[in-house]
Amino acid sequence: MTDDDVAAVAALAEPARRELVRILTAEGSPLGRDELAERTGLTRAAAAFHLDKLVDAGVLVAEFRHRGEKRGPGSGRPAKFYSLAGDELVASIPPRRYDLAGELLAAAVERSDGTGRPVRECLLAVAAEQGAERSDPSRPVADTLDGLGYEPVDDDAGGYVLANCPFHRLSSRHTDVICSANAAFVSALSAGASDGREAWLEPLAGGCCVRVGAAAGDRPEH
Repeated sequence: MTDDDVAAVAALAEPARRELVRILTAEGSPLGRDELAERTGLTRAAAAFHLDKLVDAGVLVAEFRHRGEKRGPGSGRPAKFYSLAGDELVASIPPRRYDLAGELLAAAVERSDGTGRPVRECLLAVAAEQGAERSDPSRPVADTLDGLGYEPVDDDAGGYVLANCPFHRLSSRHTDVICSANAAFVSALSAGASDGREAWLEPLAGGCCVRVGAAAGDRPEH
């Protein structure tokens, strides 16, 4: 979560603000503070206060517009209307990355359509490519994995178990497909890190299905 996400979530801790957002979401178009006050049962002043707090937090945007179609002299002062901000608010604890999963799946379908190769084969290839692209050769893999929400934890053997699955809901419903793609993604990401490592499928109860091994210099000799 970014600082902006945190501010938005904090703003929504107030029930009246959640109700205002719910109404605007259902409406799908801007509404004025008078109508919003009436629908929520708030006073106009209270509605204005909460609406402006939501604007400050980036949840809503405000604009001034005239009511009805009349313009020019005699049309009255423009009123303040509110609508949902364009950006999605994504707040999940622990963190999830369904946006990343969606990107991988969409790219795989497009590649399959264009090449005639099976979607599953394309998904594994795309996941590996994306993992390599997101890998940072100047940073240890744990830093990159942590930034993506995997929550790497030292396994006392030089490697990491991943305490969080960023694709939890998808992996619980489509385990084989999502976990295979996840393994391809993390493997490529781990290989390209400054402490290049191997990764493989090893499901962890309550965590991620992928495990990351020790760096080459830390592996025990056989």
